[in-house]
Amino acid sequence: MTRMASCQCGQLSLTVEGEPALVSACNCTRCQKRSGSAFALSSRWNSNQVRDRSGKGLTYSRKGASGGNVLFVFCPVCGSTVSTSLELLPDVIGIPVGCFADPAFPAPKVAAWCESKLEWVRFPDGLLLLRDQTQPMDTR
Repeated sequence: MTRMASCQCGQLSLTVEGEPALVSACNCTRCQKRSGSAFALSSRWNSNQVRDRSGKGLTYSRKGASGGNVLFVFCPVCGSTVSTSLELLPDVIGIPVGCFADPAFPAPKVAAWCESKLEWVRFPDGLLLLRDQTQPMDTR
């Protein structure tokens, strides 16, 4: 299966092949600010699944919780983030799920940084909930 992700204006896009390695929800306050929402929903792909990149993007970099750099590629026209990458995982690319505009996109398997999620956010039963990016939540 081939999927295309793009920014709001369509200037910047990525085409990937196959299924995502992971779909996750991030509740950290930085992703809340970046997405302008209660959490960010991201898909992770092996870099060899990327078939095409088109358009021009700008890059924003910050330190992640692990100490490595996190890179965000966004459209300079509309401002949409179209991809992310982690210095510590150079062969993996993140693509926000919303950039695919696909109602049949696979559901998340994990929600990270649940300690900082908004109190009213509820995820489906069976989803792995992590306190930060590694420690499971105590759901008793």
